[in-house]
Amino acid sequence: MKSILVTASGGDGDATVFATALAAARPLGAHLEFFHLRVHWGEAARNTPHVNFSRGAALHHALQDLAADCEARSVAAHRRFEAFCAQFGIPVAMAPGEYGGISASLREETGESASQLAGRARHNDMVVLSRHTCADGLPADFIDQILFRSGRPILVAPARAPKTLTGTVMICWKETPESARALSASIPLLSKANRVVIANVLEPADASAESMNDVARHLAWHGIDAEVRRIARNGRPPGELLSAAARDCGADLLVMGAYGHSRTRQLLFGGCTQYFLSDAAHAVLFTH
Repeated sequence: MKSILVTASGGDGDATVFATALAAARPLGAHLEFFHLRVHWGEAARNTPHVNFSRGAALHHALQDLAADCEARSVAAHRRFEAFCAQFGIPVAMAPGEYGGISASLREETGESASQLAGRARHNDMVVLSRHTCADGLPADFIDQILFRSGRPILVAPARAPKTLTGTVMICWKETPESARALSASIPLLSKANRVVIANVLEPADASAESMNDVARHLAWHGIDAEVRRIARNGRPPGELLSAAARDCGADLLVMGAYGHSRTRQLLFGGCTQYFLSDAAHAVLFTH
C-alpha cells in the first residue's frame, strides 16, 4: 500500500482527513495524492437544499453563491495542502523515486464527483475521505458510490484527528466475501499494528465463530498475531456491540466489509455499514 488518495475538499473536514491519511502513510512510507474536485455547479445545485426551489433572481443569486463557494474551496484546499506539507516536512513529489519515505502531491479536476473520484481511486491503493456531514455540493450517498464504483478500500476519517491507526486494529469479521476483501486490503496496516483483534457478533446458524480461529491462523502466516473476541448478540444491534467492543479494546482503526446484505436492505432496516458511516467515533476501513 504505497499510494493513498486523499480528498481535499477545502471544507472543515479536511483537517481530520489529512491527519487520518498521514497516520496511515507513516508506517507504510506511502505517497499521499491529495485530490481536490471542483464540483460542477449543476451537480452542486441538485445536492444543495432549497436551490432547486429557487426561481428567477433568487436562482441567479443561488448559482452565483455556489460558484463563489467552489472557488473559495479550491483556494482553501491548495492553502491547506501547502500548510500541511510545511508543518510535517513532507516533500512534494510528482513521480515515484524522487524522495524516500512519505511524499505528497496535489491534483485538481472538474467534473461529476463520484465518477472523477472513483476513477482516481482505481489508480491508487486506498482512498481517504470524510463522512458526509456538511453542505459541499456532493450527493448524500457519495461514500456509497465510491465504495461500489472504485474497487478500492475506503478509509473513512473519524471526527477527531487520530495520532495513529496502528496501535490497536479491530477486524469486524463476518463470513462474507466483503469481510475477506477487507481483511486482505488491511494486511499492510495490520502488519504494522501493535495489537490486532478479530471481533465477531455471534449469530444463529453462523459459521463465523468456528472460522475465526482459521482467520487468526491465516494472519499468522503474515507474521500477525491476532486475538479472537466473540460477542454475544443479546438482542442488541451488531453495530452497537462492535462499537462498544472497539471502545473496550481502545481500537484506533476498524476494518470491515461494507454491505454484506443488499444496500437497500441495510438502508431500510439498518446494518453495520450504515451504523459506522453515521458513528464518527472511529476511523473505519471499508471494502465492498
